[in-house]
Amino acid sequence: MTTNIKKYLIKIPTNITIHYCNQNQILVVSKSSKRKALKLKLKVIIDKNQKTVEITKDLFSNVSNCHKKMVKSLQGTYIVLIKQMILEVSTFFCKRLNLVGVGYKVTLLDVLNTKVLHFKLGYSHNIYFKLPKSLKIHCLKANKFFIQTDSYEFVTQIAAMIRSCKVPEPYKGKGILYSTERIKLKEGKKL
Repeated sequence: MTTNIKKYLIKIPTNITIHYCNQNQILVVSKSSKRKALKLKLKVIIDKNQKTVEITKDLFSNVSNCHKKMVKSLQGTYIVLIKQMILEVSTFFCKRLNLVGVGYKVTLLDVLNTKVLHFKLGYSHNIYFKLPKSLKIHCLKANKFFIQTDSYEFVTQIAAMIRSCKVPEPYKGKGILYSTERIKLKEGKKL
């Protein structure tokens, strides 16, 4: 029974504060100026002395046909979401992209106080990608750059949008790749 209790407990780091509004069922995770909020369907118990958060099995709305599996899955989902919020508030996330191909280049431009990525990807035209304000881009070389922000979902979404400009092709491996990505090349036609 103690393993189940530990399973639904989250330890709060010392530099992060968590506030919970019982009336509106909202949990707020904050660190200095960063804040994330989450609307809950299960009740939460916060122990300030031991710096822990416990997700209970009690639902706010009484449902007559509530199954144990549904409540357990909700508990697991909220555990993961709260841990993700703590991680997003405390760290920055970064994705590194590489341009693979002859003549493929990226430059960071500042046009009328908006940042724009300028790509040369082997097309007959150039590609321009307007960047949001909360995003930081660092171009190391003409073919390597980093995307950095405080939200994991936002970083992965922007990286996927940039990658869709030139998806790596399976025969030569040219395109925009993640730094950890390895492409298994297909064999071409034999004469």
